[in-house]
Amino acid sequence: MSFYNEALPVLVGQGGDYNAHRWVLDDSLIIGRTDDCEIAITNRQISRYHAQFTRLGEEVILVDLDSKNGTFLNGQRIQEPVRLEDGDVIQIALAQKFIFLSKDATIPLDYSEFDGKPISLGSRRMRIDADARRVWVNNNEVTPPLSALQFSLLTFLCEHAGQVLSRDVLINQVWGETEAPGVTDQALDALMGRLRAHLSKADPDHEYVATIRGQGFRLDNPPQRNK
Repeated sequence: MSFYNEALPVLVGQGGDYNAHRWVLDDSLIIGRTDDCEIAITNRQISRYHAQFTRLGEEVILVDLDSKNGTFLNGQRIQEPVRLEDGDVIQIALAQKFIFLSKDATIPLDYSEFDGKPISLGSRRMRIDADARRVWVNNNEVTPPLSALQFSLLTFLCEHAGQVLSRDVLINQVWGETEAPGVTDQALDALMGRLRAHLSKADPDHEYVATIRGQGFRLDNPPQRNK
């Protein structure tokens, strides 16, 4: 099953952690180091809020948000807002490249393969391609892609679907033993809230992560409904 978005431009990752990931530019999108950015890159070269893409009618404008290490368009560091053209290459510091595709060049999103590798779709309502860090719920791909922390949280929940996982277990798993002692319950709640928002946007008819009061969280990933 392939999907085309003929109306909107697309940003595609080139190399790095987000190689071949796709983001539809339907409004505004911010790249930065913090988890509340639409594209979060956990690299110290990246500023907290590094660059922003904004669609204005038929145009997409790229703005550098006073980043320390710069935003580059086709190899040149930008100082002022620029209008993107089809095929432009954007580099965020030295950490990640993207290619901009206009609506006339929008590429298909293919459920059957990713970079030539088959995806095991399984029979569950939520499906994950761990290598590509892509997620589908009820046959809708979760876009923009989850941040590294969100994806780590979701995959651990999926590996233990149906089980109640405590806050301490989740914090240790997602942040690791070194950082976990400094992570608060509020930080986990904020991360869980953003994850739920992504899943709800793709599939508003099902609550995938339930809060079990006084115990923790549980993932509910039911069988795929037949259409």
